[in-house]
Amino acid sequence: MARQSPLIERLAEIEPTLLGYGPAELAIPVIESFGELEFEYAALRRSAALIDQPQRGTIELLGRDAIDFLNRMFTQKLSGLAPGASRCSFWLNRQGRIVADVRVLLLDDLVLLDVDAHVVASVVESLGSYLFAEDVELLDATDRWHRLGLHGPDAPRLLEVAGGTPPPKPDSCCKMDLAGSTVIVDRWDRAGEPGFELSLHTDDALTVWHALHDAAEKADIRLRPIGWHAFNIARIEAGTPQFMLDFGPDSLPAETTLVDSRISMTKGCYLGQEIVARMHNLGHPKQRLVALRFDEPKTLGDFQPVTGVEVLSPHEPHEAVGAVTSSTISPMLGGEPVCFAMMRWSHATAGTSVAIRTGSGLIGATVQEGLRFWPRIEQASQSE
Repeated sequence: MARQSPLIERLAEIEPTLLGYGPAELAIPVIESFGELEFEYAALRRSAALIDQPQRGTIELLGRDAIDFLNRMFTQKLSGLAPGASRCSFWLNRQGRIVADVRVLLLDDLVLLDVDAHVVASVVESLGSYLFAEDVELLDATDRWHRLGLHGPDAPRLLEVAGGTPPPKPDSCCKMDLAGSTVIVDRWDRAGEPGFELSLHTDDALTVWHALHDAAEKADIRLRPIGWHAFNIARIEAGTPQFMLDFGPDSLPAETTLVDSRISMTKGCYLGQEIVARMHNLGHPKQRLVALRFDEPKTLGDFQPVTGVEVLSPHEPHEAVGAVTSSTISPMLGGEPVCFAMMRWSHATAGTSVAIRTGSGLIGATVQEGLRFWPRIEQASQSE
């Protein structure tokens, strides 16, 4: 049976629309929108937005060898990091393909792994198979922990008002007390604004939800609950690819464009390292995730490419050279459609011209440099 958010009854009072996240037989109900998409998106960009995330899973590691064990398993260097650090990493199989995209939170008394809920079981099983005499306890704690996301320019001030202490800086985490509930707060800017992932005990979800709204009212901050649709627009604009949408278990790290943020090229051995190193030093992948800008966006109206639609070479329009993985209409670009696409290496270089077939013909597009369409977070981080 698919898991449900502990907030589902409370949020149902606002009459949201829902969508199923994941395979049909295991789909997790996720809020798509509360019916006012423009206002939800505006809250994320102008003030503060709170999103429920039942599609996230949690794994706990306890024991004195936990960090050393993960450092030998994961692609990211974790040794030498002090408690309070948080990092992104890949967990690979022996063939160098991605089992999970992982957010690692290092705390004084435990390590938390934030992963897609649908891969928790496979991560626990595969990681556990490499445990021998280490002092490590590995637990699927998804039912015990719940995840909220808080994003927007006013999010740091809101958390400080709610918790009484300044929130963590980027790639850091800490424990905060919100209305008597212990919340692990991780600064992770995924949507082009200051962003925080809140891990809290499932039984405290409603208490924390109300505490954040009470703090917003006290501080005169406009906090609005948002759904996946508004967040998805913002994360695409910010150039943030999503595991299980833009890449998945069949992907190699080099295909994702996330190597710099997920992989250390100087640390010791880890599972799949030989494949990663060989590709990094001697070659390139067959395909790579890219961002596409359309050549004449003003003429496209409300056109938005559908996920999975083929990307073609304008010189050989009958041959697919890629496929769209995510797309949106970008408010920050004046309503211009933008998308990510997984492209053959031969067509993945910035400046390459491609085309997408529609019912009315081919629409030209160009591969841009990098994935980010809207870089405000760089400006924001400089002002902190």
